[in-house]
Amino acid sequence: MKNKVAFYTLGCKLNYSETSTIARSFSNSGYEHVEFEERADIYVINTCSVTENADKRFKTIVRKAQKINPEAFLIAIGCYAQLKPEELASVDGVDLVLGATEKFKITDYLNDLSKNEFGEVHSCEIQEADFYVGSYSLGDRTRAFLKVQDGCDYKCTYCTIPLARGISRSDKLENVLDNARQIAGQGVREIVLTGVNIGDYGKGEFGNKKHEHTFYELVQALDKVEGVDRLRISSIEPNLLKDETIRFVADSRTFVPHFHIPLQSGSNEVLKRMRRRYMRELYVDRVSKIKGLMPDACIGVDVIVGFPGETEEQFLETYHFLNDLDISYLHVFTYSERANTEAAKMPDPVPQKIKQKRSKMLRGLSVKKRRAFYESQIGNTKTVLFEGENKEGYIHGFTENYVKVRAPWDPSLCNTLQEVKLEEIDEGGMVRFNFVSEKIEA
Repeated sequence: MKNKVAFYTLGCKLNYSETSTIARSFSNSGYEHVEFEERADIYVINTCSVTENADKRFKTIVRKAQKINPEAFLIAIGCYAQLKPEELASVDGVDLVLGATEKFKITDYLNDLSKNEFGEVHSCEIQEADFYVGSYSLGDRTRAFLKVQDGCDYKCTYCTIPLARGISRSDKLENVLDNARQIAGQGVREIVLTGVNIGDYGKGEFGNKKHEHTFYELVQALDKVEGVDRLRISSIEPNLLKDETIRFVADSRTFVPHFHIPLQSGSNEVLKRMRRRYMRELYVDRVSKIKGLMPDACIGVDVIVGFPGETEEQFLETYHFLNDLDISYLHVFTYSERANTEAAKMPDPVPQKIKQKRSKMLRGLSVKKRRAFYESQIGNTKTVLFEGENKEGYIHGFTENYVKVRAPWDPSLCNTLQEVKLEEIDEGGMVRFNFVSEKIEA
């Protein structure tokens, strides 16, 4: 009988793309892939370490796996596994911890699946993570996450990603295009480009800082791939989102008018302490450029509250800056100290209660912003890509500009693109619609 393996992914879209690729390597080695809720011989947990909460969730997932099968072999991979391998290895039930480069050779470490009294660690120095492994997620027929870049050369004072993933490096352009074609061949309708710092696309392996291609050239090339209905840019730094890319997306065949642009703070003083590579004025310019060419574009924003030394005035500066900005929603992160970062040593930490209050204010602003954006789209005709899951009797989908719609469950809509007229916001905060013409079959 084949050994069964199950996977659990914490964190970002990049982690999902890598989990999917690692799962395929197991399948190619003769293992049977099962859902995490099922009894398996091996459980692989792909960890995240962006926030303290992600660290805590790891132990919860380990206990969940142990409850399903106490004799299963448990493996930890991902950012947390690279940053704190010994800490993960000491968690009860964990048998193997693999670092940033070792995770892609995971099946080489599985000659013996006997439970270990203490977790075994194979973790490189992060300087050795100088080669590139391409990845993409499959499994959801509706959309796939396509990794195009890894690592980061930025030195933001709060961030552990360079310590967990190494230097900025990218896939070769032809490899990305080949992966996109493979995804399209599986009937996937939408591809989301992902990476740590995708606007820095083009740097080669082994610390080669010369850009073989630019992000703009990548976008141009992907737009020509046959069989891809939609392409979406997951997250891009404001200083790397160039005018030429914005103009191209505005006229693109496949790229949709949706941008996710990290801000982190609306205070220039805080941005300097974070060592970000822009000031708020550039952010305003990027939003204005997008909205000038694509008035219906959806713009999402990452923001951190409670960074060390953030005063009430600086927080309110951020709040009012975002309130006045023509954006669509926020991802709010409450600052938590990460070991081996400059910010962890900074004076004047913000008390937890104040961080929670500020986070609540910004989450409320996000609800208001999303509602206003949805209201601005009522009466418009858009194209919806419907998901394949029945959620409490409803089918959900997203327009090209990321308006979430729902309708009574209809399996014939799954993984189809339908032209609809947006009619009204329902009690769940999603949008009701009418079909513009006859339903298009998959």
